[in-house]
Amino acid sequence: MVSDNKIPRHLFIQQDLLKKIQSGEYAQGQLIPKESELTDIYQVSRPTVRQAIQFLVNDGFLERRKRRGTIVKQQKINQEFTHIIESYDSEMNRKGLHPTTKVLTFKVDKATSEIANNLAINELDAIYKLVRLRYAENKPIVLVTTYLPVKLLPNFLHNDFKHQKLYSVLEKMNLPIVQIRRKLDVLKADETTSDLLDIEEGDPIFYFHSVGYSHDRTPIEYSISKYRGDINSFVFELNHSS
Repeated sequence: MVSDNKIPRHLFIQQDLLKKIQSGEYAQGQLIPKESELTDIYQVSRPTVRQAIQFLVNDGFLERRKRRGTIVKQQKINQEFTHIIESYDSEMNRKGLHPTTKVLTFKVDKATSEIANNLAINELDAIYKLVRLRYAENKPIVLVTTYLPVKLLPNFLHNDFKHQKLYSVLEKMNLPIVQIRRKLDVLKADETTSDLLDIEEGDPIFYFHSVGYSHDRTPIEYSISKYRGDINSFVFELNHSS
């Protein structure tokens, strides 16, 4: 393969490799051809191939692995919920990703002291416990455990949150989430979390505690979200204080 004479050879190779990554010809997690093979494919020297590969490594598309070679790196999903109140489904759809949800648990339970403090209710008060595993393109992205006060949400169990959006249901019940407070920690995945998110035990996860408030700062939702650290990144938007 010979590049256009107007384009530097390393840049042509870089663009061609990127095109194959984006088209799926070189899939995420797959080894690309060895440097010796690429020199034959593109009819260039090995330093030229290395230069092209290094650009793609620097840009986060490729990753060099010791004793394995160079693989196509898993692209991270930029999560913007740190400054936008938006449902998971809506955000994934906006990014061109197909979201799905598996409901693992949905039942009435009793509030622990932690849940009670965050929902401004009494310990042992009745709460709904909703556990959902959220996917994008059939890959598990985040494990979310949500608690909601029963006294504010009668007849809530009939909702099917495999297909319905929690925030849309709350809005229809005149309890829209208008403000959210979030706390972020970075922890290691335990055995259960690693199994559900399809990662190794001990891998890093982003661990969010969120409290969603309706009008008059009434706490409606307390959620614990565990995001995979390998394929999620988070966008924070800051404004200068006046």
